[in-house]
Amino acid sequence: MTDGILGKAATMEIPIHGNGEAGQLPEDDGLEQDLQQVMVSGPNLNETSIVSGGYGGSGDGLIPTGSGRHPSHSTSPSGPGDEVARGIAGEKFDIVKKWGINTYKCTKQLLSERFGRGSRTVDLELELQIELLRETKRKYESVLQLGRALTAHLYSLLQTQHALAPRENPSGVCPVLPPASLTYGGSLREEFGYNAETQKLLCKNGETLLGAVNFFVSSINTLVTKTMEDTLMTVKQYEAARLEYDAYRTDLEELSLGPRDAGTRGRLESAQATFQTHRDKYEKLRGDVAIKLKFLEENKIKVMHKQLLLFHNAVSAYFAGNQKQLEQTLQQFNIKLRPPGAEKPSWLEEQ
Repeated sequence: MTDGILGKAATMEIPIHGNGEAGQLPEDDGLEQDLQQVMVSGPNLNETSIVSGGYGGSGDGLIPTGSGRHPSHSTSPSGPGDEVARGIAGEKFDIVKKWGINTYKCTKQLLSERFGRGSRTVDLELELQIELLRETKRKYESVLQLGRALTAHLYSLLQTQHALAPRENPSGVCPVLPPASLTYGGSLREEFGYNAETQKLLCKNGETLLGAVNFFVSSINTLVTKTMEDTLMTVKQYEAARLEYDAYRTDLEELSLGPRDAGTRGRLESAQATFQTHRDKYEKLRGDVAIKLKFLEENKIKVMHKQLLLFHNAVSAYFAGNQKQLEQTLQQFNIKLRPPGAEKPSWLEEQ
C-alpha cells in the first residue's frame, strides 16, 4: 500500500544502517546545525500572548500580556470586540500548534536518520551535483581571495612607482635630487630624467593592469556571493522540504500499518492529504534546484571563459611591456578606467 501512496519518482529511499551512515553520501552539517535548520522558521505572531493550559487547552485560556489589571468579580456581557479578539487568538494558537507538530515530526525524522532507525529519500544525481557546487564554490572563494591579494600588491607597487616618478617641475630637475648635483652632476640629472619617464610609463601600464584585475575580481565576487549563493539558498529550502516529506511519509506508513477503525480511517485520510501537500512542495523544489544548477553551470562557463581570457591577456601584455596590447585588451572587454582625480560615482549612477 505504501508504494501506491508514495508512487515512484526519480528519487529513491536509502535505509540508514546501524552506524548512522546513509550509503556513501556524507553529511555536510552537524546534528546541531540540522536541528537549528528545523527550528529556524517559527510561528509568526503579531501580538504577544501567554497560553495557559498547553496545546490541549482552549482559546479561552489565552491571557493578553498587555493587561496589568486584576479581573473584576462582576461579569459583563461579551461584545463583538471580544469575539474578534477571541478569533484572532484562536488563529494564533492554531499556528503555534501546527508549527510545534511539524517541528516535532521533522526532529524525530532527523534523529531516526542519524541513529539508523529510518530511511531518507535521496536523488543520487541531484545530490552529486549539489556536492559538486559546494566544492566549486570553495575553490572559487580561494581564487577570489588570491585575486584580492594580487590587487593589494599591485596597488602598493603603483604607490611606490608614483613616489619615484617626479612631479612636474619647470626646471626639469627631480625634486629629490640634492642641490650639489646641479653643479657637479649634469649627466646625473639626465639619468634622473630617464628614470622619471620610465616610472611614469610603468605607472600608466600598472594602472591599466590594476583596472583589468579589479574587473576580474569583481566578476568572480558576483559569481560566488550572488549567483552561487542564490542557488545554495534554494538547495537549503529543498533539503528542508525533503526532511518534511520523509517525516510525513514515515507518519503515513505507520498509520497504514495500524488497525482500521472509524477513528483511524479519518486520521489516515488527513495524513494522506498532508503528505500529498509536502510531496508536491518537495517535487517543486527539486525541480527548481535542478533548473538552477543547469543555468548556473552554463553561466559559470561563460563568465569564467571571459574572465580568464582577460586576466591572461592583461598580465601577459603588462609583463611583456606591450602597452598597445594592454590597452586593446581593456577595449576588447569594454573596461573603462577612471581618470586620475575623478570622484567615485554616486550609488544612483552605479545602478
